[in-house]
Amino acid sequence: MLTRLMRFIGVGGFCFVVTLVVNYGLKFTVLEAHPTTAFIIANAVATVVSFVLTRQYTFQNQNDAYRKRIQAIGFFTVSLIGIAINSAPLYVSRWILGFHYPQVSFLSQEVADFISGPIIGTLLAMVFRWWALHKFVFPDSQKINLPQEPQESLVPSKG
Repeated sequence: MLTRLMRFIGVGGFCFVVTLVVNYGLKFTVLEAHPTTAFIIANAVATVVSFVLTRQYTFQNQNDAYRKRIQAIGFFTVSLIGIAINSAPLYVSRWILGFHYPQVSFLSQEVADFISGPIIGTLLAMVFRWWALHKFVFPDSQKINLPQEPQESLVPSKG
């Protein structure tokens, strides 16, 4: 379990870098007026990368061929919820608390964006993803309840 958690953190770290590169690439070019949209797109790109790495590296022992489609649907469902969790602090910081230019300096805006989105949002989403992926998408094979054949009773019936 600890090894799997460390791999999960490693994949998450790599995807964190992917998110930052895509986010700032979009935010400072084509989506300058839409930082939350840039962050959501960056998370979507990182989610695709994360699916491949998580399935092949973190949870490779839970990759049953017959579960591949179920795992993909489950992973992307969990990830969509994770993206919402991840983006919520940035949205609150920018549009509810008002940490955006010209109400605050450009530097204050960017610091608030970084702390709220990539730091707080990522930590919250990471905890959720670890729990949900481990519980629902890639459960331990011993914990999967497969239907079993009815067994004959060992107690003789009366009659």
